[in-house]
Amino acid sequence: MIGTLFHAIIYNPIYNGLVYFIDVLPSHDAGVAVIIMTLIVRVILFPLSRRAIQAQIAMKKVAPEIEAIKAKLKDKPAEQGPAIFALYKERNIKPFAGLLLMLVQLPILIGLYWTFTHGGLPKINTAILYAFVHAPDVVNMHFLGIVDMSKRNIVLALLAMITQFTYTRLSMGPRGEKTAAEESFSNDMAKSFDLQARYVLPLMVGVIAFSIAAAAPLYWVTSNVFMICQELVTGRRFHGSK
Repeated sequence: MIGTLFHAIIYNPIYNGLVYFIDVLPSHDAGVAVIIMTLIVRVILFPLSRRAIQAQIAMKKVAPEIEAIKAKLKDKPAEQGPAIFALYKERNIKPFAGLLLMLVQLPILIGLYWTFTHGGLPKINTAILYAFVHAPDVVNMHFLGIVDMSKRNIVLALLAMITQFTYTRLSMGPRGEKTAAEESFSNDMAKSFDLQARYVLPLMVGVIAFSIAAAAPLYWVTSNVFMICQELVTGRRFHGSK
């Protein structure tokens, strides 16, 4: 059941999209097809990305109020969480919008991994092609004639790590310094999450990207670059809005 849903909702659309663009591209470059598919996915996910950026900005604006709640309930740590989420609900803030955006992309990465490592390319599986998709005569598996999309690639893995770090740095902003009087267990937890998001997550992305076929990290790099540009353009506009 799960396998059938995966193929119908994730794998088959991704596969058909890749085959379609490989066919229409003069170079029949599978890597370029991955980039085009990534940009289409990012455009589709733009409303979700926009909400994630808005949520990040809104959370920064209410940060002083959250600190006030923590100070008021410092002797009642069990009540801090519900009070903070009540504030988020009151201000219509979706604190998990960014996490949802990341989770939505995981099936796409799995679909790309499956396409390039478990058959389907360069040999075309015509049995699952849509009626309007034609099998190309040639499939160029070497992106720009250099990177084999079905093999691991350290350069793309490093780029995935660097772009993830850059996007995280832009989206989270500069780290704030706290005085000794402001230190608390909750602040320590927040600091720990901040460090993991800024440094551990990009490192994990790099390690995972190096362990799988190059098509997946190419998707991740393209996606990160798109979100970096979106953060620089859209995010600044949000920051300037009232």
